[in-house]
Amino acid sequence: MADYPIKNIASNKKAFHDYFINEKFEVGIVLTGTEIKSIRLGNVNLKDSYASIDHGELFINNMHISPYEKGNIFNSDPTRKRKLLITKKELNKLIGMIKRDGITLVPIDLYLKGKLVKLTIGIGKGKKLYDKRQDIAKKSAEKEIAQKFKEKNQ
Repeated sequence: MADYPIKNIASNKKAFHDYFINEKFEVGIVLTGTEIKSIRLGNVNLKDSYASIDHGELFINNMHISPYEKGNIFNSDPTRKRKLLITKKELNKLIGMIKRDGITLVPIDLYLKGKLVKLTIGIGKGKKLYDKRQDIAKKSAEKEIAQKFKEKNQ
């Protein structure tokens, strides 16, 4: 099997800020033709989206795909519920993990893998406010150290 070039389309930066991501899954997504064209143009937003399991199937909700400019009547609702494609084994694993308290399915990245659109979903546990503050403090300290190191080496 040949390696396909991967082109990142959209990222959910807020996911790592709001959740501890424990595990990631690569899933496919069922889309219409005009949605694919719009995604290829980069008109997609993962910011407020989340994944859910309904009747034994995995779906993504609130993923905003802007209507394709030349799609006219073929454009669908920008935030409609879209089915995700995942193996039965992985789905059963997700169902088992979701039953635990505080576990959420968070979309992380949307990318093109060859001709296919793939989505990375993370299993996340919500961060508390003090966890977020610790992360911010840690990042600022690392940035400060990097700046000092850079000044010292010049």
